[in-house]
Amino acid sequence: MVIIILFILVSAVFSNEEIKSGRGDIWFGVNTDLSFYSTMALAYGGGFTLGYGSGSSIGIRVTWLFNQEKIDTLELCFILRLYLRGSGFYSGPYLQLLGGPTFFNRDGFTIPSQKGILSAGLGFGWRFLYNDRWFVEPSIRAGYPYIYGFNVSAGVRF
Repeated sequence: MVIIILFILVSAVFSNEEIKSGRGDIWFGVNTDLSFYSTMALAYGGGFTLGYGSGSSIGIRVTWLFNQEKIDTLELCFILRLYLRGSGFYSGPYLQLLGGPTFFNRDGFTIPSQKGILSAGLGFGWRFLYNDRWFVEPSIRAGYPYIYGFNVSAGVRF
């Protein structure tokens, strides 16, 4: 009888740990961005990011940027994020791979765009978590076709 009770207790403990570790983190953030698509003009704008996962996350990021040369840029990036503190974390420092199509237009964005190119980059950021739900994320990135960029994101996790 004692063995059966121990077996049930051990099974309950391990099943709870599986649920906790298997639970993903769904998050949504609003971005403000500065990117250097050329050495002559700074592109600035904003967008949103939607992601899923704890420890590592996948998601999509959409950013609309414009500059003083009147070139509008639309980035549609897939992201792969790795939190450096470990597999169960969803805050703190992270590395992020970004890649996807980038579309360019002069004097306003139209569909189809005038030009497009695939972009790829690597970013580093830090998620500051408030009340285990709200977050702020400053980050930097470098890649192609942009040279480098800065981002601040604020959002919520579910």
